[in-house]
Amino acid sequence: MRADFQSIAFDPAEPRVALSQLPREAAVFAIYFAEGGEAANAEPYIGRTPNLRGRLERLLIPSAKHPRRLQLAERVRRIAWRVTGSEFESLLLQFGLLEDVFGAKALERMHLRMPSFVRFLGGNPYPRVTVTNRPSLREAEWVYGPFASRASAERYVDEALKLFLLRRCVDDLNPDPSHPGCVYSEMKMCLAPCYKGCSDERYAEESEAVEKFLATRGESRLVTLKTQREEASGRLAFEEAAAIHTQVQKVESVRALVAELVRPLSELRAIVLQESAQADEVAIFLFENGRLRGPVAFSTLGMRIQNEQSGSSSLFAQPVAIEAVPEETGDREQGAGFRAEAQKAARGVLEERMQAVMAELSVPADTPNAPNSTVRQGHMALLKRWYYRPEVKRSGEIFFPDADGVWPVKAMLRGVGRVAAKRLAVAKTV
Repeated sequence: MRADFQSIAFDPAEPRVALSQLPREAAVFAIYFAEGGEAANAEPYIGRTPNLRGRLERLLIPSAKHPRRLQLAERVRRIAWRVTGSEFESLLLQFGLLEDVFGAKALERMHLRMPSFVRFLGGNPYPRVTVTNRPSLREAEWVYGPFASRASAERYVDEALKLFLLRRCVDDLNPDPSHPGCVYSEMKMCLAPCYKGCSDERYAEESEAVEKFLATRGESRLVTLKTQREEASGRLAFEEAAAIHTQVQKVESVRALVAELVRPLSELRAIVLQESAQADEVAIFLFENGRLRGPVAFSTLGMRIQNEQSGSSSLFAQPVAIEAVPEETGDREQGAGFRAEAQKAARGVLEERMQAVMAELSVPADTPNAPNSTVRQGHMALLKRWYYRPEVKRSGEIFFPDADGVWPVKAMLRGVGRVAAKRLAVAKTV
């Protein structure tokens, strides 16, 4: 059992004595059926629950009202658990326990499947695009996702290819002028490399444009078209500008089909914020190199939580740490200077706190800690399952680094404030 789990012995003769020590909180738990725990032949029962004591009382205390209920108390010898602050944390922890015990079977037990990705077959002499749920790690820079479903990935590919002249056939081409072609070449929707309808250089140029489109979720195409539109407008060629504007609208409609989570697999990094089991903390998770790490606690002690729903237009909307402000011993301008310096210092405290959390989550690049395929698939599936929930049902927040790999620390601090404020609002209603 993991070191961060609490554990108690269980006596079947006096079940209430042991169960009275359990909290009535959300937790992930493991029930062991023989002395020796992991070394015993019997597999532990691993589960998660919003109320640990209530769940185990139903499992382990006989009930006269439900005589046919499965009785496990006589076989149980030990209970281990860890309190969690969110469903996201519970699912990740439960998967980790199942993977430790059952290996690859953990995926089946939690019904986790690898999400769908769009794959650009750049290694092919005549590249094309396909949809897969078995991304190649050797070509991770040409794999984009994850998508909510295979249908959504296929729709995105279909709409994106309408903007280009890339081939849609799946054959290994050996260009020959005698090749009959296909319906797409007849409709002028393909450059037709199959019968040398274009030069290899022209097809490579189109392939590169498609690759950039996928890697930037259409931004590369938009930048080019908007530049052309501005140039046409500057030349007073308004009909040409209107035609380009129509293309801009088509690209934007395709961009709307893809979520912000969809990125090259080699560049997929994200920070997930969740409520913590501790009232004065926010749990932070990092997805990087195909696995989720965390949680690491971000302390909100001394942090002034902003109410973003109040409509305030304060210049100090950024969360700050509450610090003492020196007495105003001079004129009003001097007092304002003290307050500004205090605000700046307070923000610096929180940013340093966030940087420390990020450092704890990160693993040095030279560390040989590559996850196995089961962990990669499970963690990717859990991230995808959480992200693509309806927003009203998705607890927590997610943040991505910019094009230079820099994390938006200030935005993340505002996210911490929102997560903490939500917890406080729920606590007040209880």
